[in-house]
Amino acid sequence: MRKILIIEDEKSIAELQRDYLEINGFKVEIANDGKAGLDLAVNNEYDLIILDLMLPEIDGFPICKEVRKHKDVSIMMVSTRVEDIDKIRGLGLGADDYMTKPLSPQELVARVKSHIQRYERLTSKKETNEEDYIKIRDLRLELKSRRVYVNAKEAILTNKEFDVLLLLAENPNVVFSKDKLFDRIWGYDSFGEISTVAVHIRRIREKIEADPSNPEYIETIWGVGYRFMKV
Repeated sequence: MRKILIIEDEKSIAELQRDYLEINGFKVEIANDGKAGLDLAVNNEYDLIILDLMLPEIDGFPICKEVRKHKDVSIMMVSTRVEDIDKIRGLGLGADDYMTKPLSPQELVARVKSHIQRYERLTSKKETNEEDYIKIRDLRLELKSRRVYVNAKEAILTNKEFDVLLLLAENPNVVFSKDKLFDRIWGYDSFGEISTVAVHIRRIREKIEADPSNPEYIETIWGVGYRFMKV
């Protein structure tokens, strides 16, 4: 049974989300403040975390950042804030999705299922690969452990960052539009936004490129999309 952690200070909302998720076969735990939520997230194993942004004790941004240091888990950030800067910051810190309240329970369940199913398909594909890694110049992608190394030093990528990088690296010199990348990695059933692609590309470059403003791996094809430069 897939296990979900809800970090939400409004108990009525958290309990409603829990009820809908449990009806759909998920096991759910709830934390009603940031400190308790962070402790649970770091010290336990979950398949997905639903993280409210505005929390007592510790808010959602530092929680997301800290969890990413320790766990490879899908994080869905939820907030009443609709400004793009908050969405970009949340995604930049490692959230896989950013949802704006009010959110219907049915949509929440659909997003949870979409993220978990997509992650399972991607990890299942990696396990059946004949090769255990991809090595391109100073960049090495470990497929089974989902780790990335640059000059033998590990670069910590989120789930979606790894998926984006792997898709590009597996298809060198192929140009992917933002729409195509979004469809392949997030899927249109994830209800996300195309702008998240650019955010993830920027974050990947910051982690693997010696000079992100002059990338040697991921090239921007203006007006078209992105491609991975093999040589």
